Amino acid sequence: MANTLLPVHTVVIRVWLPDRPGALGQVASRIGAVKGDVLAIEILEVGGGRAVDELVVALPDAGLVDLMVTEVHAIDGVSVEHVRAIEGDYTDGGLLALSLAAELAEAAPSQRLDTLVESVARITAADWVLLARGVETVASIGNAPSADWLRSLLVGSSHLGDPRATAGDLFWAELPTAGLWLAAGRPERPAHDRERVRINLFVRLADALVA
Repeated sequence: MANTLLPVHTVVIRVWLPDRPGALGQVASRIGAVKGDVLAIEILEVGGGRAVDELVVALPDAGLVDLMVTEVHAIDGVSVEHVRAIEGDYTDGGLLALSLAAELAEAAPSQRLDTLVESVARITAADWVLLARGVETVASIGNAPSADWLRSLLVGSSHLGDPRATAGDLFWAELPTAGLWLAAGRPERPAHDRERVRINLFVRLADALVA
C-alpha cells in the first residue's frame, strides 16, 4: 500500500507473539474490538518459536491507543514492543525503499551522499545516521557518535561474523565499491531481520550510484 491517505489517528504497533496458527488473528481481533482497522501487516522476524509483526492501525480516536495496547497485551504470550503515531501518508517499507532508491538514482552526483543518508534515516526511522570513509565522517544526520568510535566498535566485533548484529538498535552496512561504510541508530527500538535485509539491499544499490 503506497501513498494512502490515512485517518488522523493512525499508529504502528509492533508486537511479539507466539509463532503458532491463529496468534496473529487473535491480535487483529483484539484491535478490531476497540474499533481499530488494520491497514497493513509486515512480518519482521521469525525464530525460536516467536514472531515479530508490525501492524498499521487506524483508530477512530487517539484515546483508544492505550486500550488497544492493553487488549493486545492480554493475549497469552503476546507483548507490545512499541507503538508510534503516523502523520500524513503511509508507504510500506518495501515500496518506500524502492522509491528512495529511484530518488537516489535521479539525484545529481554531487548530492547523492546527502540523499543516501537522508534515505537511510527514512527507511530505518533512525535517530541518527552516519556515512564515513575510514574514520572520517562524510555525511551525517542527527546526534551520531564519532566515526572513530563506531569504526572501533565495528572492527572489535568482527569476530562475530556479522558486525551489523553487534547491537540490537544499530544498523551497519559497507559500501565496498565506494570505499564507505554506514551506521544508523535508533535507541530503545531494536532492529529486526527484515529491516536489516531491506537496508542492506538498499545500500547495495546505493554503492554503485555513489562510487
